[in-house]
Amino acid sequence: MKLQTVKRTGKSKGEVTKLRREGKVPAVLYVKGKAGESIAIDANDLKSCLRNVKPGHLPTTVLTLVDDKKGERRVVVKDIQYNITTYDVIHLDFEELVPNHKINVKIPIECTGQVDCVGIKLGGVLRQVIRHIRVCCMKSQDLPEFFELDVRDLGLKQSKRLRDLNMPKTVRPLVDLNEVVAVIVKR
Repeated sequence: MKLQTVKRTGKSKGEVTKLRREGKVPAVLYVKGKAGESIAIDANDLKSCLRNVKPGHLPTTVLTLVDDKKGERRVVVKDIQYNITTYDVIHLDFEELVPNHKINVKIPIECTGQVDCVGIKLGGVLRQVIRHIRVCCMKSQDLPEFFELDVRDLGLKQSKRLRDLNMPKTVRPLVDLNEVVAVIVKR
């Protein structure tokens, strides 16, 4: 997904408000070892881009920012701020993916095998306790889109933990692996 960016110079509240009235979203692009770069993105392009992102997968969605000089940068969204009443995006923080550099991200966890789950067939309900896991990817090009957790073999009152996830060698968890991810509970 590509987004056109424009470099912005104004940092005052009035200039940022003027940008928003013009249909742009102010953003900051962070690059490892450098100061943040102030940019602006067209709000309509951003909305159409966000519509194509699966819910919960924004932290691992790789976007391409194209600047005025036709230079392209691969980035991930680090932070997003919304208007509290209209839920419009009012500010974004991006982090550039530099090859062979570490990056800390929240990766979504998806539970699969619910249809064949023994505990659900016996009247239980799947309760997913943790939906994201914070990890450090040793190489930014090895960023996984999501982790899959198979709950097919769980019975009533049984659970799966973070250590049951299949993580590649290039991904290091930043949380305790003994935490419960999903459990089958009675109704």
